[in-house]
Amino acid sequence: MGNARRLGAGQVGRIWTYDVSTGASTLVHTSSTVLFEAPNWAAEGALILNGDGLLWSLPADGSAPPSRIPLNVPELNNDHVLAPGGDTIYLSADDGHIYEASLGGGAVRKVTHEDRLHFLHGVSPDGATLAYVGIEPGRWESAALFTIGRDGGPSTRLTAPGGRDDGPEYTPAGDWIYFNTEVFTGQAQIARIRPGGGPPEQLTGDERVNWFPHFAPVGSRAVYLSYPPGTQGHPADRIVQLCLVDGDAWDAPRTVAELPGGQGTINVNSWSPDGSQFAYVDYPLA
Repeated sequence: MGNARRLGAGQVGRIWTYDVSTGASTLVHTSSTVLFEAPNWAAEGALILNGDGLLWSLPADGSAPPSRIPLNVPELNNDHVLAPGGDTIYLSADDGHIYEASLGGGAVRKVTHEDRLHFLHGVSPDGATLAYVGIEPGRWESAALFTIGRDGGPSTRLTAPGGRDDGPEYTPAGDWIYFNTEVFTGQAQIARIRPGGGPPEQLTGDERVNWFPHFAPVGSRAVYLSYPPGTQGHPADRIVQLCLVDGDAWDAPRTVAELPGGQGTINVNSWSPDGSQFAYVDYPLA
């Protein structure tokens, strides 16, 4: 379909789960046809991914192949987030807008109507507010953080344009939004900001390029994606690391995996509901 990413010649996409207590990764599914990306972990034990511009469901234990979720929605990109406590999912589409849908499929509801590109990354713990990256058409350097009510209406800007902010995600308590930004060092580092706005606080400051912080829904762990120094943006097909943070120890992350990936590996929150595992995707040559 249209703008959907494709596997390269000889490339496969592998979907994994990582168990925090054992440190073991388990292979769930391998695809040589569809480039699956960005898993969420639904309450009933399914991984929700995008691929070919569509939404798919895959049992987290790998007991069945991915199945398409039929939705009447424009072609999707890989930004999608589950609402708390139900089967609702919010989706970013390639028309630049955010939609609300059911995991059961069917009709969707358009949430955003403003004249900017909307890339969803967070839903507040009460399900009332969405956090997204807003970009003025044709001006990728304008990326900034916004929030909007789940029913639509005007957005609230949280950060100034020019920081190349991305990946805003609420903490389980809803008291912070964590994200990555270039505003401090000129390359992506993890930071946080209050949901009502205010000055951002820098959390990482190492030489690597750090993206997409994701909190476990219970406990006090987070995982993020880390690129080699000097990486521009969050490209595909790089050797990247997945870094685990315990509590507030952002100055002492643990590298728990190194893999061929980047774009699509862990763009959205993929923690299991009990916080014991998370899912990710890599893209090696077969």
